[in-house]
Amino acid sequence: MYRREDVKKKKKTSYWKYLLILILVFVLSGIGGAYFANALVDNKPMYSDAEKDGLLVAKDKATVMIMGVDKRNDDVGRSDTLMVATLDPDKNQAALLSIPRDTRVKIKGHGYDKINAAYAYGDRKLSQQTVESLLGIKIDHYIVIDVHGFTKIIDALGGIDIDVEKRMYYEDPWDDDGGLYIDLQPGMQHMDGKTAVTYVRYRDEEGDIGRIRRQQKFMKAVMDKLVSPTIIPRLPSIVSAMYDAVETDMSISELLSFLGTLQEAKNNGLKSEMLPGKPVYIDEISYWIPDISKIRQILANTLGIKMNNALTNSIEDDEQEYRESMPKNAVEIPESQHIKNEIERERNERRQNMSQEREDAQRYRARQATEDYEEGYNRRTQELRETENSESTQTTAPKSTDRQTQSDTPAKNTETPDMNNHSEGKN
Repeated sequence: MYRREDVKKKKKTSYWKYLLILILVFVLSGIGGAYFANALVDNKPMYSDAEKDGLLVAKDKATVMIMGVDKRNDDVGRSDTLMVATLDPDKNQAALLSIPRDTRVKIKGHGYDKINAAYAYGDRKLSQQTVESLLGIKIDHYIVIDVHGFTKIIDALGGIDIDVEKRMYYEDPWDDDGGLYIDLQPGMQHMDGKTAVTYVRYRDEEGDIGRIRRQQKFMKAVMDKLVSPTIIPRLPSIVSAMYDAVETDMSISELLSFLGTLQEAKNNGLKSEMLPGKPVYIDEISYWIPDISKIRQILANTLGIKMNNALTNSIEDDEQEYRESMPKNAVEIPESQHIKNEIERERNERRQNMSQEREDAQRYRARQATEDYEEGYNRRTQELRETENSESTQTTAPKSTDRQTQSDTPAKNTETPDMNNHSEGKN
């Protein structure tokens, strides 16, 4: 029997799945982006604290934070992919700024750490606050995608086509998903969800630049497939996969505006950049050190905001604070060495995680064996006690019969005097 809460949850799920189908139909028909073009801008919230916090806000453009999160069982996970999309629906223009996950930032309440740790510390909200503080802009909306769920979306789409730029081979048996194995030939490839995600995760001597370029190519392939009429029969499974994997605060009209603007911008040439900076080694850990001045200048131009003295002074203050926070033992390293360090660090972390999992499994098996032994011992002891009690009961039963027989004996003895008297009489 369903509880009232279960019924409400089921109705809510069906409602959102129905709306997601409508979104896809609008996008496929080509009218969604046009009809709701300015929804992202028209529905922008009023930010009363933005100026006080020193954050830039563009009235005629929208900003969306896109996060790919690698969630694990009993672990909130970390952000594996982090981008900020700036959209101009009126001009059908968009730009993507990719932020390396090892970017060194100040996380509120936790000091300086890699930016992907913000999600582990405080989920999406703290990640958004950290990104706003780094970039100096106000983020209007967010989209959080579960990386593992995203593979199901690709499979629901029927796979995607990606032109692999070169031979790619990589093997990591220590990966958390039971091992990472990449073996791709150059040229156009039709990929399922798992293969497509491994293509994006591939790392080589180009480092984050190459990784970000593959992310852009991956997103373009997804958009091409998403707006293809061939997916119409697959809509129910696509919507189901999206519902499980995607979290956002955008309304239906805003989602339509977002997807429509991205699609038009893709046709016009989608701009993409990586967060400017340099790799640095601190206490044997590699970080990406952002060029704050350059970042703010790029975003001001993208948002159409003119630089003034107040803005310039604010940027200089932030830059000085960041420089003063840098440890004295920070050593700048070549990009190629930075990538090698990151790959080795990731492998070491996976080895440690797997070793810990093995130890936990061994302790669990030992504890289970002990519990099974104790349970068996107690059960056997109880059986022996029950057997002893049963035998004891059977042994005492005949004694009561003997007593009863003895109680009948005096009746027989009463006949003995009569026999004696009879003998005396004869004499």
